[in-house]
Amino acid sequence: MVDCEYCAESFDGDDAYLDHLADAHDGELGAIDRRRVEEHTGGEEGNALPVGPIVIGVVVVFAIGLTVYVTQLSGGDGGSGSDADLVGTTGAQPLSAVEATGVEATSLDETSDSDRLSSVEQFPDRGNNHVEEGSAIDYQRVPPLSGTHYASTVSAGFYEATPLLGSLVHTLEHGAVIVYYDPEEISPEARESLREFSSVHTGTWRSVVAVPNLKDEPRATYVVTAWQHELLMDSYDAETVHAFLSEYLGRGPENPVR
Repeated sequence: MVDCEYCAESFDGDDAYLDHLADAHDGELGAIDRRRVEEHTGGEEGNALPVGPIVIGVVVVFAIGLTVYVTQLSGGDGGSGSDADLVGTTGAQPLSAVEATGVEATSLDETSDSDRLSSVEQFPDRGNNHVEEGSAIDYQRVPPLSGTHYASTVSAGFYEATPLLGSLVHTLEHGAVIVYYDPEEISPEARESLREFSSVHTGTWRSVVAVPNLKDEPRATYVVTAWQHELLMDSYDAETVHAFLSEYLGRGPENPVR
């Protein structure tokens, strides 16, 4: 199911969701949703296709569908290639908590800052199946935003070693926000800010976790994630992180508390 971020409706798939956005929320869409709607509706006009291309198209769609099905069984989150060798570290522990000051210590907003979150992307829900800890999970996309995971979760805090991805995904399901940072590029200011955020928000259903990005070439210096949602930042901005927390923290699918 895909939940509409502009109203309370839910939809069985992306096509129905994008049709709804085009019909009901045309004037409200952010840049990313507007582009997705345009890409979805842009090819609906025109003359009928010849039979040959239609047959080819059916075959291609079937092949894509089979690929997606296999990906979902393996716990993937879409994207190209596989990161099956990226699993994390058993027994990783966070640094000690610190006292928070500034925006890190302020209460979350009831209404998020849409301008700061205009670049947030939403991805399909890849399920929430549990497997035995230590089982191989082939996440097709890292960091994963949903999918198969372990029964264990990860405590709030700033980590210098990445916990098991299977436990991090379950923590997202609990309503956590997990920030994946590039250990080679993180600034001292960002490091301190993330330690403060993760020292303030420690609840079981609304925690902040900061961990090193396992990828050798991360998509951004900071990848801010919630269940099905991702924000890329090359330059750290604490106000933007606060806005992301205001929008998504404590709102995981297992037990939303906000």
